[in-house]
Amino acid sequence: MAGYVTRVIDEAETAGASLVVLEMDTPGGLDTSMREITQRILAARVPVAVFVYPPGSRAASAGVFITYSAHIAAMAPSTNIGSAHPVSLGSNGEEQQSSTMVDKITNDAVASIRSMAELRGRNADWAEEAVRTSANLQSSEALKQNVVDVIADDLPALLRSLDGRSVHVGSADVTLNVADAPLEFRSMNGIERFFHTISDPTVAYLLLSLGGLALIYELASPGAVLPGVVGGISVLLALYSLGTLPINMAGVGLILFALVLLFADLAVAGSGVLTVGGILSFLLGSMLLATAPQSQAFVRVSAPAVVTMSLAFAGFFTFVVAAILRGRRRPVFVGIETLPGARGVARSDIGASGTVLVDGELWQASAADPDTPIPSGSPVRVVSVSGLRVVVRAE
Repeated sequence: MAGYVTRVIDEAETAGASLVVLEMDTPGGLDTSMREITQRILAARVPVAVFVYPPGSRAASAGVFITYSAHIAAMAPSTNIGSAHPVSLGSNGEEQQSSTMVDKITNDAVASIRSMAELRGRNADWAEEAVRTSANLQSSEALKQNVVDVIADDLPALLRSLDGRSVHVGSADVTLNVADAPLEFRSMNGIERFFHTISDPTVAYLLLSLGGLALIYELASPGAVLPGVVGGISVLLALYSLGTLPINMAGVGLILFALVLLFADLAVAGSGVLTVGGILSFLLGSMLLATAPQSQAFVRVSAPAVVTMSLAFAGFFTFVVAAILRGRRRPVFVGIETLPGARGVARSDIGASGTVLVDGELWQASAADPDTPIPSGSPVRVVSVSGLRVVVRAE
């Protein structure tokens, strides 16, 4: 998202656009991305308006900072702004900080938003309250308290209300002439949409789970190739995505450990104990990703996705292990173990040695009773196998 905003502003500057309008509806996001966006807006050589739109949208958490950084802050009716208190997420997805560290981060955020409020001539005291106490305002109150500059029903109404307004851009004042300006919309390009999509924790979770299954299939049945390629790419993309999010890495570790256990049970044709452990590890890891306490909603995995994948894992590997166990109980149909009890024909006189034809194969043979030779052409039955020699008796 930060790259997308930066690209659009770059293109607007190159084209000499009169105004950039960023329509926003956000529950918040990462501090690093938010700062990249605000710094680009503050450095923009064209006016930038942030419009909290459509009705029902919000500018929460990081959205407050982005709104305050804009030359023009606008909201649609029935929208709200606020709840900007910073939440720091540790490697396990929980808030893990001493009071001193919390104060340092909060004070840094307060200083940042107050400086932007003073630059844009907006209510700095309310901005500080939004950071310290997660204060919120609806659009009409935000306008009254000088938190935003304009309330507009839609984009054309916003442009009409901004026409003729003077804003300070860089070191100069710019008068906006935008009432009849042609509109050019800039959506995310294909690469931006792709990486934005996989940055969703639920999508990353699905990529990790399904990619892991594909890799297990490839390793258990070498030569399929396609599952290995798809699985490897999926797992790597999932790890990239999870690495950019303050997500519960203990949960990710449990899921990876589950994949190792499940493959190990298939590789050694175990009794199913490793599979039970793998399924349990997968369930625990999935639950941690979906329900990490105190973590923000945007870094949690969807509960329905967790339930679906957990049931799929449990069902698939229960079926596989059951099939392996059934296979072990079946009688052997090929190999030397099938010879005892098989019928054949003596191809020579058989005493201490001779030759028999069994199942279309010639075998060196010995009579079960060497003192009673078996004549050539007699039907025989295999009694036992010793190395590459069979012991037979006459039928």
